[in-house]
Amino acid sequence: MATTTPTPPIDKGRAQGATRPGDRIFLGLSRGSGITLLVIMAAIAGFLTYRSVLAISQDSTNFLTTSEWNPAGNPPVFGIAVLAFGTVVSSIIAMVIAVPVAIGIALFISHYAPRKLAKPLAYLVDLLAAVPSIIYGLWGAIFLVPYLAGLNEWLDRYMGWTYIFDKTSDGVARSLFTVGILLAIMILPIITNVTREVFLQVPKMHEEAALALGATRWEVIRMSVLPFGRSGIISASMLGLGRALGETMAVAVVLSPSFVISGRLLDPGGGTFAQNIAAKFNEADEFGRDALIASGLVLFAITLLVNGAARWIIARRKEYSGAAA
Repeated sequence: MATTTPTPPIDKGRAQGATRPGDRIFLGLSRGSGITLLVIMAAIAGFLTYRSVLAISQDSTNFLTTSEWNPAGNPPVFGIAVLAFGTVVSSIIAMVIAVPVAIGIALFISHYAPRKLAKPLAYLVDLLAAVPSIIYGLWGAIFLVPYLAGLNEWLDRYMGWTYIFDKTSDGVARSLFTVGILLAIMILPIITNVTREVFLQVPKMHEEAALALGATRWEVIRMSVLPFGRSGIISASMLGLGRALGETMAVAVVLSPSFVISGRLLDPGGGTFAQNIAAKFNEADEFGRDALIASGLVLFAITLLVNGAARWIIARRKEYSGAAA
């Protein structure tokens, strides 16, 4: 009769790594980092809310719909309608221009360009992401604004019937349209870098299977690369949108702000949250700074909503993760 050798009992705690000092330390650091981040976010939200309530409680008009900004008046009048309009419109223009171009550059670097060309080009894009905002602003004011005059005239001549490109004022192109183009150039490296890294992670077996079925290179990209990288494209776009929403110095240098809401994108005017805070913070009194902080709270809320919407879009369908069959 065969005898069986008893197996020693398994230490479940050691098997799961729960008793190792390094694992416990790493778990504590990770958990502490997450809690610290939540505490910092809550502290920022609490500070902004407290200072905003002090200002909004004394506002003589509707904070959300008023187009005037004069916290020093008697009674004080200030609202974010123009700032919200300018921030959203300039960010939309930037996203419409930057996202398709960034996807094209990322595809070229990852799937079309020879390796000797792809590496220097990727390095150049990385360098563009490191350029300070004030440099972009100075370049925009000195070079971009004068050279956009011809484009504005062309749009006014051939697209003026759309009202959006109907130019009614003379002068340099210090408008939301110019700001949108500048923001598109600024966020282009961020979106390109993240998207490129996602495209490089596409399983080679997916691409080889498509090629084996007789697909062309574009069909491989359309059927294998783009579906796999969809979540990465969305994440990269949200990162770029976050910078476009909060950009300060470049917008302040290029834009000629005015508290007038106009759908004519080629006319000077409009304003953004960040630009208004940077322009008026030093000259504002204590109450005026509370009003500016109130506008900053709205920008903070918009940013949180944008990031939350991005996470919801990614999680809404399983195939966005790239793991679905």
